[in-house]
Amino acid sequence: MGRKLVLGMIVVAAFGISFLAKRAIQKNEEAGAPGAVALPAGGDEARVFPMRIISLAPSITETLHALGLMGRVVGVTRYCDYPPEALAKTRIGGYYDPNYEAIVTLDPDLIILLAEHDGPRKHLAGLGYDIVAVDHKSISGILRSIEAVGAACGASEKAKSVTDGIRVRMARIREKASGQPSPRVMVSIGRNMGSGALNDVYISGKEGFYDEMIEMIGGVNAYGGGVAFPVVSSEGIITMNPEVIIDMVPDLEENGWTQDMIRGEWKALYQVDAVKRNRVYVFGEDYVAVPGPRFISIMEKMARAMYPGIDWD
Repeated sequence: MGRKLVLGMIVVAAFGISFLAKRAIQKNEEAGAPGAVALPAGGDEARVFPMRIISLAPSITETLHALGLMGRVVGVTRYCDYPPEALAKTRIGGYYDPNYEAIVTLDPDLIILLAEHDGPRKHLAGLGYDIVAVDHKSISGILRSIEAVGAACGASEKAKSVTDGIRVRMARIREKASGQPSPRVMVSIGRNMGSGALNDVYISGKEGFYDEMIEMIGGVNAYGGGVAFPVVSSEGIITMNPEVIIDMVPDLEENGWTQDMIRGEWKALYQVDAVKRNRVYVFGEDYVAVPGPRFISIMEKMARAMYPGIDWD
């Protein structure tokens, strides 16, 4: 599946924001507040926002970048490679195996993690760290997480600007695709690339991140079962008979593959409508497996693939 397998997809657990402000004030008072950011919070009160942030997921790091907060980020996971600035940050372990010693050494004001980080959340909370948990399992969750991170870090106006911009682009897609037929779409998110075989293909099932985008654009998920990320065989794909196949290959370039090579592997399923009609699309950008603010770029690419006859420009 590759190291960029979908890492989680995302809702805000909107707890601890007021507590976060109090803790940040206390910490900055103890430390002399050399780098504190104080902003009005109503009346004569001021909120002091965190200046040393750790991200425990690539999608969270991308959210912090979208909000202009990378200058405050002191630690990221080994998988965080966007924006390029993230490569210069201290690595604090992996997605499921954070290095707690490295985290303690960085002395963060705030740790942002995903709702599924249950173990790290309990451990880090037990150490007394301020935590904001977000959920990136859905598009609405991603949008709420942008707003929650902005509120926790004193970037609410920027967060509103980012989410408003995304919503405008989503509305444009829905408007353009309105009234069009609903193609049956299958999204492949992992398989044995380069082998020439199409057995054991991981696809997007129901109620997942990609499934939500398919529906919002106007299509139908070719998979009709209830599993979130099912593994299907060649025979299963033939039975589903999707009209559009989108193959997510975020590590395309780093493995030296080409889109033509990947599309060529699908020719073995010549009975499938998408293959017969040359409607197999390869998405090779790194962000296609990261459920963060750049999901809107995935959605726009999917819309173009599903409705190539529309003038999207």
